[in-house]
Amino acid sequence: MRLTDKTALITGAGRGIGRAIAEAFAREGARVAIADLDHAGAEAAAQAIRDAGGEAMGLAMDVTDEDAVENGVTQVAETWGGVDIAVANAGIQHIDPVDRLAFADWRKVIAVHLDGGFLVSRACLRRMYAGGRGGTMLLMGSVHSKEASPLKSPYVAAKHGLLGLCRAIAKEGAEHGVRANLICPGFVRTPLVDKQIPEQARELGISEESVIRDVMLKHTVDQEFTTLEDVAEVAVHLAAFPSAALTGQSVVVSHGWHMQ
Repeated sequence: MRLTDKTALITGAGRGIGRAIAEAFAREGARVAIADLDHAGAEAAAQAIRDAGGEAMGLAMDVTDEDAVENGVTQVAETWGGVDIAVANAGIQHIDPVDRLAFADWRKVIAVHLDGGFLVSRACLRRMYAGGRGGTMLLMGSVHSKEASPLKSPYVAAKHGLLGLCRAIAKEGAEHGVRANLICPGFVRTPLVDKQIPEQARELGISEESVIRDVMLKHTVDQEFTTLEDVAEVAVHLAAFPSAALTGQSVVVSHGWHMQ
């Protein structure tokens, strides 16, 4: 198993991509802390891992709350002796054109993705540096870390910002043995994406089927959604990679949308 004896913290892991990564890490031998705004969801995901023979804990965490992040990371580090892998995955979406976008909605999306990514990274890096054994910081970007789509300006801005944060962490973390990489999925059929389909259909004046075919999957090579398993496998690979040959990178997993 590729992550035996490693301790991992994943935010936004009560469901969707975060939960899939948590379960994949556990199958690879890691102890997994599942952090989510929904404590019941986090604990249910942790219990499922424990039922399968793994080791996991559920944490209530609002990634925009500095104290909540610090307290959650401290609990993980004190329980399991440190943090080896962190995945800043928590995210939300908001659909509106820029000219009709409320400042409060802009700030909420930026706060969850970019402020949350910073707070989780800072708290985990402090433990990784202090532990002296290095670590892996993974941030959840998107193809929207590379290019834009209409109606998603705060999400696009935040995902672009996470690319810069990742690169800065890679530069600073190198002397401490910490690697940082950004995972950039295409569209994955999570509740976040399912909610967007009717919203975009209304804004664009097209059918939901057209949103899927002509917007979400238009630039893929096979008109297929990226799967939870696809993203989780990339996360395991990056977490287990043995050297700084792979750091400061953004790995696009999107069925060919945005080749680079």
